[in-house]
Amino acid sequence: MGAFDSQVGGNHYKSFKIQPVEFIHINGLGYIAGNIIKYVCRYKSKNGIEDLRKARHYIDMLIESELKEEAFARNRSVGDNDE
Repeated sequence: MGAFDSQVGGNHYKSFKIQPVEFIHINGLGYIAGNIIKYVCRYKSKNGIEDLRKARHYIDMLIESELKEEAFARNRSVGDNDE
């Protein structure tokens, strides 16, 4: 049995055809997006609303991060036109 076939500390992912960590890894998702998926997948079988709040917190962090990236890219492209 491989590491992806087992779970340490509970069985809240056992009902899924693919464990969230496998999905996250295979699709090359980052830490923040991975946590969103993890918390949304497990909320019914682990921590309920608390996990949904955690997912929402990570979504807010991802939105902030994306907005900063967009602003940085915009500022960089504006600076390129000044040459």
